[in-house]
Amino acid sequence: MSQQGHVDVIIVGAGLSGVGAAWHLQARNPGHTYLVLEGRAAMGGTWDLFRYPGIRSDSDMYTLGYAFRPWPGARDIADGPAIRAYVEDTAREFGIDRHVRFGHRVVRAEWSSAEARWTVHCEVGDARTPATFTCGFLLACTGYYRYDRGHTPAWPGMETFAGRLVHPQHWPADLDCAGKRVVIIGSGATAVTLVPSLAEGAHAAASVTMLQRSPTYIAIRPSRDPVSHALRTLLPGRLAHGAARWFNIARGAFYYRLARVAPVVVRRALTKEVAAALGDAHPVDPHFVPRYDPWDQRLCLAPDGDFFRAIRDGKARVVTDTIETFTPTGIRLASGAHLDADVVVTATGLELELLHGVALVVDGEPVALPRTLVVKGAMLSDVPNFAAAVGYTNMSWTLKCDLIAGHASRLVRHMADHGYVQVTPRRPRTPMAETPVLDLTSGYVQRALGGLPRQGDRAPWRLEQSYLKDLARFRIARVDDPALEFRRAGERATTPGPHTPADPPALLHA
Repeated sequence: MSQQGHVDVIIVGAGLSGVGAAWHLQARNPGHTYLVLEGRAAMGGTWDLFRYPGIRSDSDMYTLGYAFRPWPGARDIADGPAIRAYVEDTAREFGIDRHVRFGHRVVRAEWSSAEARWTVHCEVGDARTPATFTCGFLLACTGYYRYDRGHTPAWPGMETFAGRLVHPQHWPADLDCAGKRVVIIGSGATAVTLVPSLAEGAHAAASVTMLQRSPTYIAIRPSRDPVSHALRTLLPGRLAHGAARWFNIARGAFYYRLARVAPVVVRRALTKEVAAALGDAHPVDPHFVPRYDPWDQRLCLAPDGDFFRAIRDGKARVVTDTIETFTPTGIRLASGAHLDADVVVTATGLELELLHGVALVVDGEPVALPRTLVVKGAMLSDVPNFAAAVGYTNMSWTLKCDLIAGHASRLVRHMADHGYVQVTPRRPRTPMAETPVLDLTSGYVQRALGGLPRQGDRAPWRLEQSYLKDLARFRIARVDDPALEFRRAGERATTPGPHTPADPPALLHA
């Protein structure tokens, strides 16, 4: 195993949030050294991994993109290649690319209080050659799901299917669906994106069927928002970007709050919008009337109504049913119907995995994530000099990642200015109720809750889904929160607070 040297900060991941974190770090701490360790051979994270037809964001680029570098594209809802290029251009413009080590997959990180440093273990390249780095502070910008596989249920008869079976997370480069009968299993954002992408255009499939077990809320939004673009016309560059960013933040927060306090109103509005987009020939019920309230799960997005246009024009259809078994020529449903297919796409979700599977060890003791509490949605109880960029579930993911990166940079600066070598979140001594860290009912969330940290019932132990609250907490409030224990070299840390029970309360699994 080779020792690759020491830096002040290591950032894990060179996607949207990792590059943003590097910008914050070098802007606030110009004298600090840092590295970005990226397991893949290219920059972009999600936007480099996913290559299925039509891959795009469900969030506008004013809020998904960087506050410090305006989005240059004409479309607010951007496709994957455009987002990947934006990340690469940003890294190149600010010199961040020179700090990235590609092909370095972090597998383990060990903290030593005696040395006040992390030892970060990597596997390098296809040969998985071991290498280690050390750092004073570790910032994980790894996203929230497994990169090596998506979630695919085991249905009866899958092995008998004679056609092509693919998961969108690893779309084959040689797969051409032109003229083929395609069945897409799922009703989430990926399925809603794939339907119009495969049903329309010069290389359209012969037929596209979206097979869903239950409906999902789908909102229609223009890919080029008139308000945002009016602001870009009226105001100079950075001012226009800032105004459009705040307009989209406020609009998203308003509709989310409305959905929580008046779900019937939002349900009716979404249903009415869908009915208008489908036309009289296609009823809304049963395919577009979900059994849950809006924002119990994330809403899907149909830019310019493309998903509904494909259905209205007869190029695609939706079937609501359950799978009885695969057959050599397709899928037989519980209703007795048969869907003929040459290609079956299992758009059935992700495998949620915090920290990309990196094993954390503190002073020789493995960190069990379910026994930790989140602090400000970024740090973990009793885990020193560590933060993770975890985003929102009710608006653009990177809005919160940006706040966390800025806060982590403030924290690193505060420690340097005051001679601290260790900062550790400590649990409160007073009793505190604990709940799952995420409150979505989505299957991929429910499947993973048992392996995730938990949250408390009050600040800073409660995970907020409010940008305004977090803005005050991360940028205005003091960085030396009472929940944080700071230590200088030679000082002894206090005894960690009480851990959660060895057997956390039973959680619901989908």
